[in-house]
Amino acid sequence: MRTRLTRLTVVGVAVISTLAAGSLASCSSSSTGSGQSLTWYINPDGGGADVTKKGQAQIAKECTDAAGGKYSIRVQLLPNSASDQRQQLLRRLAAGDSGIDLMSIDPVFVAEFAEAGFLAPVPPALQAGFTQDTVKTAVEGARWKGKLVAVPFWANTQLLWYRKSVARKAGLDMTKPVTWDQVIAAAKSQKKTIGVQASRYEGYVVWINALIAGAGGEVLKNPGATGDAVKLGLDTKAGQEAAAVIQKVAQTGVGGPALSSTTETEALNLFSDNATSGFLVNWPYVWAALPSNKVKFIKDVGWAKYPETVAGTVSRPPFGGIELGVGAFSKRPDLAYEAAKCITSTAHQTLYMIGTGNPAARKSVYDDPAIKKQFPMAGLIRKSLDEAAQRPQSQYYGDISTGLQREFSPPDSVNPATTPGAAADLITSVLKGNTLL
Repeated sequence: MRTRLTRLTVVGVAVISTLAAGSLASCSSSSTGSGQSLTWYINPDGGGADVTKKGQAQIAKECTDAAGGKYSIRVQLLPNSASDQRQQLLRRLAAGDSGIDLMSIDPVFVAEFAEAGFLAPVPPALQAGFTQDTVKTAVEGARWKGKLVAVPFWANTQLLWYRKSVARKAGLDMTKPVTWDQVIAAAKSQKKTIGVQASRYEGYVVWINALIAGAGGEVLKNPGATGDAVKLGLDTKAGQEAAAVIQKVAQTGVGGPALSSTTETEALNLFSDNATSGFLVNWPYVWAALPSNKVKFIKDVGWAKYPETVAGTVSRPPFGGIELGVGAFSKRPDLAYEAAKCITSTAHQTLYMIGTGNPAARKSVYDDPAIKKQFPMAGLIRKSLDEAAQRPQSQYYGDISTGLQREFSPPDSVNPATTPGAAADLITSVLKGNTLL
């Protein structure tokens, strides 16, 4: 029942896809080439549609040149937020749009796209090349029900960034694993802040999921389950431990004056403030962004593994990134997968990481001297990716995410005794078709 409702919703909004096409046209970038044209819908990555910057558009140009006229790739730029990207693509795919050859997809939406039949099968002959030398979490994010349905492109995880001077004055030994409680206490004692993502958006779910996984739990106990068989792990000790961390960040005030509206950008800006800067959990792009923010204390910036939710229990840093999907209605899926092979090559993942600050999915990239030079924390990024926690893999992920955002917002209302259970009840009701979000 729930699957049917989801599909009807997608088809219902598909009628405005032609309007969306017009709005995207001005964001496209064409690459030269005499062969068949492939369209790649890309997420904003700092490079945009400008091929002079080493983002996805630059890779599209280089792969077009390398194709020797066999195909050319032009890019279309998707909206900024992952949720809006999902909506844009689903509208087009629900309408059977054959103009989507390649698309950059947040890993959490791969299951939904695959379950709906919107992804073209990955050729068996190419699967080993797409998964070998690739971090486990990126491969897991590209699978659905035991099958590889997308291609790992880049992987992402969060680190704990900190001011060395602040940690030292607080007596925090950053050479050892630290807990959220320790980081909160250190920030409070020094009257400094911790940059987190707690606005009502997908980034908040990233934090919630990492906290629950770090306490040994999981948001969803049985990925792939349907209907009444879906089992949530929210109203558990792990869910309560996660909520307790959020509550403490809110109640102590270390999350800053506008905790309920903090995204990755606001958290970075908070950390960039010399007067209040203490700690930050955020993605590796931070390292490239600090100079852009004109931060003068870069030499005082350190990095460590994501904090533990529970002392003695290994932390599970967030996992993100991008998987490449080939549209099920593409007229050239064979060429699209050939292009995907070029796009996700070791050379291009290296170029992409250097150009945008977004980590590679291929393991060997982290051994490249150029990567080690630009990212002195490359080894930690690689280790964190190995231990990262996936967000729930489910065809109902959109409902699960929205339910979590609703019940855990605002963060200063979170109560370990009631919030996890309320979130579980809401999501369960929605999945049964009894409640609308």
